[in-house]
Amino acid sequence: MNIWFLLLVALVHCGPEENEGVKYASKCEACKILATELEARLFETGRSHDVLELGYSVDDVKPKKRTEYRRSELRLLESLENVCDRILEYNIHKERQDSTRFAKGMSQTFQTLHGLVDKGVKVDLGIPFELWDKPSAEITQMKTQCETMVENFENIIEQWYFNKQNQIPLIKYLCENEVLKGKNSKCLYETFKNTKVDEDVQDYRGKNQEL
Repeated sequence: MNIWFLLLVALVHCGPEENEGVKYASKCEACKILATELEARLFETGRSHDVLELGYSVDDVKPKKRTEYRRSELRLLESLENVCDRILEYNIHKERQDSTRFAKGMSQTFQTLHGLVDKGVKVDLGIPFELWDKPSAEITQMKTQCETMVENFENIIEQWYFNKQNQIPLIKYLCENEVLKGKNSKCLYETFKNTKVDEDVQDYRGKNQEL
């Protein structure tokens, strides 16, 4: 038990990121998460069948413009609002080597460590226990990258939303064709199955093809 535990702690402290310093998200990884989360958010807001009435007239003679919420600019703005905050729900899964190291849920390593603590085993990682599950430097830095991308590529996102979302996934339109144009985009298509956000995105893309 003691040898196994030491090896487990070594995995946390002596992995490649510890040897090389903090490994921040690449532009590819950050855009991938942004596109995934925005499509997931659009899936959530797209369930509404509300109709918006836009404009006004003093004499009420001119009819107001009616727009479906799910096709409206308001829906896009509400979906973009705080979308990057969703990145704070992610964790680093150091047992994975590709871009899927960024994922929601607790990593296998920390699941095991929490299990040991629950059993009364004293685990010393050099940081207070209450900070174990706080967003890491990699996660908070990726949130900043996300916010910068939203600001810099807002027009591209709008073009996709109004004209292309039924034809091409955002991850290709925004990330592969714009943010990473001419650069390595391999990470965009690395997948880790059985995550709720992935299921929502696939449902969103499937429903869009039907519209």
